[in-house]
Amino acid sequence: MKFKTFLFLLTLVANFTFAQNNIKVTSNYGSENKDIQNLIDFENIYIEQLNFEGKDLIGKQYSINLQEFKNGKLISKSVLFDGEGNDYFKIKSEKESLKFLFKMTDGKLKTYIRGSGFGSKKSYFNLKDDSDQYALKDFFGNKKELNLVANQETAVFAIITPTKHDDGSSSYCEVVQSDIKPENLGTHFKIPHYFLVTLQFK
Repeated sequence: MKFKTFLFLLTLVANFTFAQNNIKVTSNYGSENKDIQNLIDFENIYIEQLNFEGKDLIGKQYSINLQEFKNGKLISKSVLFDGEGNDYFKIKSEKESLKFLFKMTDGKLKTYIRGSGFGSKKSYFNLKDDSDQYALKDFFGNKKELNLVANQETAVFAIITPTKHDDGSSSYCEVVQSDIKPENLGTHFKIPHYFLVTLQFK
């Protein structure tokens, strides 16, 4: 009986800890104006806003990194934004939004992040394939929301070329909607070069 009580209490503690560290994420993609969205698509620009909600956000700062993978191996990690150590970037409520902008053109990936009252530096990275072959994909799939664990670095976007099949067809969504860990996408789907955008609340 004591053992059952212990297991019950352990489950309660685990669920409470998870709830305390659980951050809900939703997204808004692109522009509501069709003409602007058509222009954005033509220029190979991607705009997506992530909305975060949870009590554990309060007092946190965030860092955003770009991981580059080649032939299945992590070859570099670059900081896109890091607010740690600056009180200005401490989150003061249970809600926060970040807008991510990416452009793939002329052999370069260009990144920019907008938050409440700030904009990140613009960063540039070399692409290994035709710029039009790269696309930004999130990990929502058919879900309306995701959950992140505070203090854990989590991949929120992948910038990939498609996986290709023997019949000549190819797919982007198949890659990011799979259960494969983001860092293993290149090996599993035979994608020679891709990027992951990761986010961590500290």
